[in-house]
Formats: sequence, C-alpha cells, structure tokens
Amino acid sequence: MALNPTTRAQLMKVSTATLCTALFKRGLRNQFLQDVHPLRAGRANMVGEAFTLRYIPAREDLNPISVFQNPDHPQRKAVEDCPPGAVLVIDSRKDARAASAGSILASRLMQRGVAGLVTDGGFRDTPDIAALDMPAYHHRPSAPTNLTLHQAIDINVPIGCGDVAVFPGDVVVGDSEGVIVIPAHLADEIAAEATEMTAFEDFVTEKVMEGRTIIGLYPPTNPQALTDFAAWRQAHGR
Repeated sequence: MALNPTTRAQLMKVSTATLCTALFKRGLRNQFLQDVHPLRAGRANMVGEAFTLRYIPAREDLNPISVFQNPDHPQRKAVEDCPPGAVLVIDSRKDARAASAGSILASRLMQRGVAGLVTDGGFRDTPDIAALDMPAYHHRPSAPTNLTLHQAIDINVPIGCGDVAVFPGDVVVGDSEGVIVIPAHLADEIAAEATEMTAFEDFVTEKVMEGRTIIGLYPPTNPQALTDFAAWRQAHGR
C-alpha cells in the first residue's frame, strides 16, 4: 500500500527526535540508525518507503569488476527498480572500508525521482552526491569500489542497516540529525502524533525562551499549561 500523501506531508515537518519519542511510547526503542549521517545537513526531510539492497562480504572469485557488465547485477538493478518516491536503503554491514555507491548511481536515482539514499557504509564521490537535489546518508566517505569488499546479493528483502531492522515498505525519515525507520503499519498514527507533539514542543520552546520554567510546562502537569497551549494554537493556526 502506497504511503498516504497526508502522512508523507506530516513527516516532512517533524524531527527524527520527535518520531523516536512517539515510537518509544509504543515500546520501539531501536529505530534510529546508528552512525549514519547526512552528507548535507539543513535540507528538507527525506521521506519515503524503504526499498532495500543487501550486501554480503565479497568472495573474490565471484566479484570481479566484470560483474557490472551483467544487466541483472543486483546493485545496478536496485538503482533501476527502486520506485519513485521510495528510499533506497543499503545494508553494507556497517563496513565503510569500501563504497556502497558513487555519484553516478546516486544521480540516476535522483533523476528517477527516488526520495533518498541511505547506507550504513560509505559513499564515494561524496562532494558530488552532497550537491545533488536528493538527500543521502552514510557513515563516512570511502573511495574504493564496493566490489573490493561488498557483494550485492538481494533486492527488496528484510535487511539490517545501522543496527536497525528495515523491512521493504517501512517508512524511512531523515533529517539533519539522521535517519529513523517507522514500521509501515504505524506510519499514519505516528505521523499524526508527531505532528501534535511538534506543535506542543514549539509552544513550549517559545515559552521557555520567554523565561518560563519547564516545571509544570514540560510535561504539562500544571493545567494552566494546557490552557495556554490551546490559546497559542488558536493564535498560531496550529
């Protein structure tokens, strides 16, 4: 089932921190990818359904550079099959000694309308990927070709990325801090709750900057805080 456009729009405006809290309320503690960072911070959120690619350790006799001549090579096929609006998530076993992809493949994904690119390994050509009009996240730059250490083996199967289980169709959100994975069946309610949480946190931030104590305000244990929040929402159209 395609991602609800309302849900996508809501997730574009909330932080991964807020989403972590909403998921934690449901007992999900390990949805934020570890050691995965944006190539370029300060851009709009990345939001899309996960389309996955899995690498295993390369076996030299099966992974010469000639494998790229095969049109069905899993890495190449993933780039061409990842749906527009989806996020290509690559399981590189947290090994950034060789690149998960480079600028040409990333450029092709961008031109095809893919929403973003994520790996728990590294990218090569990172200045060029960072300049693309598509968010990308990795551990660190890595110049060697993926073939030296990684063998692309599976497309659109459950993977691990940054110590998080990622299933095809899960909703992936990235911001300037990192990437979080929302189980597909929770996406709509998490997006709605995070939108409400963001409104309240914006109100709290404004009041704290005015000099107000957080006691009774955050969390709103003082009833006056909720009264003030209701008035704030009306005044701000939130």
